[in-house]
Amino acid sequence: MIKLRVDGLSYRIDEKNIIEDVSLNIKNGTFVGLVGPNGSGKSTLLKNIYRTLKPSKGVAYLNGKNIHTTDTKKLAKELAVVTQDSNIGFDFLVKDIVLLGRYPHKSIFQANCKEDIEIMKSSLESVELNGYEDRNFLTLSGGEKQRALVARAMAQKTQFLIMDEPTNHLDIRHQLQIMECLKKSVVTVFAAVHDMNIAAMYCDTIVAIDNGRVVKCGIPHEVFTKDFFKNVFNIDAHIINHPQTGKLIISYNLDF
Repeated sequence: MIKLRVDGLSYRIDEKNIIEDVSLNIKNGTFVGLVGPNGSGKSTLLKNIYRTLKPSKGVAYLNGKNIHTTDTKKLAKELAVVTQDSNIGFDFLVKDIVLLGRYPHKSIFQANCKEDIEIMKSSLESVELNGYEDRNFLTLSGGEKQRALVARAMAQKTQFLIMDEPTNHLDIRHQLQIMECLKKSVVTVFAAVHDMNIAAMYCDTIVAIDNGRVVKCGIPHEVFTKDFFKNVFNIDAHIINHPQTGKLIISYNLDF
């Protein structure tokens, strides 16, 4: 079953196409990684899907419904987002940040119930922030803020997550911990991923974008080739299979 369908999506700024004629399908229950060089259009594509930006052309469908015409609160019950930017202008307690993820499931004046509190606590525990409930968000480190925002998305209890660099600011332990948590969940994930080895380790499918266009799509072994890294990133890559997991291990030649 197709969870997300993107048909001919384009976005222009001052007559320049930032993304152009992007089409893709994401199957239900899969972990899809979006990769590409800086400035290739990854974040712009995601923003057009989760409605921060309005496409110049094309449309995206979630569960067969036009994302751009779906009621905002209804969409928030089906789609959660974690962006690169963890800055929040006003200070809140961490528990209140995470409880914001429960908003789509409540009426405007409805108080948090026992279930909401339990979901908040379990979401924080899943990102190893249990005990942080009463900390002020602005006192957290960059990595802790990112994990709190991932917890908020998890508390939203949607079946689809869009994540723009979900491991941004995180040390290697917490990068892997977040990716393990996402991989073991039963939700569909579409995530821009900067680290190719992490993408190869966790993603079922890779969508590669360059100059605003999808240039390759497939399983990691199909996409991550020497030619791909040379053509898209202009770098020489050495690629082997891990002897135990069979996952790709990618190293780079820095003599360029």
